[in-house]
Amino acid sequence: MSSKTYLIAGGSSGIGLALVKKLNAAGHHVTVISRTGDSLAGLPNVTHLPKDVLTDDISDSELPGALDGLAYCPGSINLKPFRSLKPDAFLEDFSINVLGAVKVLQAAQKALKKAENPSVVLFSTVAVGQGMPFHASVAAAKGAVEGLTRSLAAEWAPSVRVNCIAPSLTDTPMAASLLSSDEKREAAGNRHPLRRVGTAEEVASFAHFLLSEKSGWVTGQVIGIDGGMSTLRIA
Repeated sequence: MSSKTYLIAGGSSGIGLALVKKLNAAGHHVTVISRTGDSLAGLPNVTHLPKDVLTDDISDSELPGALDGLAYCPGSINLKPFRSLKPDAFLEDFSINVLGAVKVLQAAQKALKKAENPSVVLFSTVAVGQGMPFHASVAAAKGAVEGLTRSLAAEWAPSVRVNCIAPSLTDTPMAASLLSSDEKREAAGNRHPLRRVGTAEEVASFAHFLLSEKSGWVTGQVIGIDGGMSTLRIA
């Protein structure tokens, strides 16, 4: 298999880091945009761009000339009662989940269209399609990500495929406070038909598939990787 070139925003932690490692192990070149890059040390063919997607400019001249794929992994878990959510909280979630993705996608658009069968992967949440209490802010932002996915998939077809993964609770540093004890982990797992939370590697494996040519006839999809939570009811 020939080496390809990928851009992963938020690739220094959690699902993003797991995806970077999978692409790296497959012999691909990976550029990572993230604020810190210590976790990337020792990975060959990985270039780190130290940037904050919310505050720093991202120029197409800083990116590879052609990109076979892009994944935007930054996100947020801001779970609060609706009555306590101020407008700034909604703006913060929208900025990291949507506007950051827009900034990276616009910077990478030319490079993506120079590649053969390029693919984009964005991330939503099970809470968009499965109403959950205390998720108003993040679900609103991720709902916009799903709309962006479908709109770009239509606009960029047939040259660029765009898909979205909607995970349930996944064992990552961002979710650490929700899984900080055995009791919390067991309770969270029992809410899923498969009776456990997901791992970063499991979600990253599916993102890897969507970035690859093996998913060459898949675009405009929002796909649940959620232990069955979005579609199954258990006794």
